[in-house]
Amino acid sequence: MQHNRRLILLVLGLFTTSLAFGQSEALKAVVNNLAFYKQKNDLTYLARAKKSADSLVVTRSDSSDLEKNMYRLIVNASILNTDSLNKLNQPEPFLDQTAALFDKLSAKQKAFKFVPELDYARRCLADAYIRRGFQAGNNNDFVKASAAFQQAKAYAPAFRPVNTYIAYANGKQGNLAEAAKNYSNLINADSSRVEYIAIASSIYKSMGDTAKAIQVLKKGRRQQPGDKQLLQDEANIYNNKKDYKSLEPLLGALIDNNPNSADIAFVAANCYDQLNQYDKAESLYLRAIELNGSAYEPVFNLGLLYFKKSTEGNNADDKNITSAILWLEKANEMAPRDKNSLTLLQLAYKKTGNDTQLGRVTNQLQQVK
Repeated sequence: MQHNRRLILLVLGLFTTSLAFGQSEALKAVVNNLAFYKQKNDLTYLARAKKSADSLVVTRSDSSDLEKNMYRLIVNASILNTDSLNKLNQPEPFLDQTAALFDKLSAKQKAFKFVPELDYARRCLADAYIRRGFQAGNNNDFVKASAAFQQAKAYAPAFRPVNTYIAYANGKQGNLAEAAKNYSNLINADSSRVEYIAIASSIYKSMGDTAKAIQVLKKGRRQQPGDKQLLQDEANIYNNKKDYKSLEPLLGALIDNNPNSADIAFVAANCYDQLNQYDKAESLYLRAIELNGSAYEPVFNLGLLYFKKSTEGNNADDKNITSAILWLEKANEMAPRDKNSLTLLQLAYKKTGNDTQLGRVTNQLQQVK
């Protein structure tokens, strides 16, 4: 028995001495062929080892023999580990059958005597199920992929990447709630992986749960305060929700991270504009226009800003209404059929009493209605 144990361990890379005297011919054939395979790296020897290992288990008594079946498990696991292209033409259920054999043997009362062998088989099974998962994913069968990755996790629970595979497969098959939960667990286990945070928040956003998305991003930014993408993702949520109070504290870092971005300058300008911080808004609208002179929105918004200032308290002066008309006319040149700029120009010319320009704009506005 002890010699046999040492010979099984040969497959695990723990090479030992020659065969024990008195072993059955079939058992000798199993071990010899495994040894030859290790030496020559020829799958033919694995096929021979399997044939001999299968011949060990014939009767009902053989089926309950832990040691004989352990040889079968080691050979099968070695085939799964090595013959990833299935050159030995094993049947489709071969992986699941080997897994069932492992489960049966590991539940035996005396299984503790074969810990290295079971650990080896467990690793081989996990690798095989991961390969099955990737193959299914390549065929866009993410239901099968998810099931395979779950099986792999059962045999290698400490192998963290398999959790990522499960989360990805759930996301691809549309199980968004489960995928979000998977990624949240990944973040809890490893908060340094920015991609986990970004994907989790993206899934929550696609589910309409922006509160959860923000929670994930805030947690990520506490762990990775300098990450630009997480900052921008959080800012985008606030901007889309028109939650300008929450967006404002992020603007300084957002602008510093994107000094040449016309879009960021516009987002910041609009935020300050909505919070009635007109001086900051004016400066950033001008910056956005400088960076992208073909963008309509900052030009129109700047005209609107001056118009609003011309109607408020001490700002109701000729300078603001003149600036408003200047930028609104420019906006109209950029988008002649846009009603918003025409409507504001109509109000501006009424305010200044310029009947000639008022008539022109009114006529133009009637043509686009």
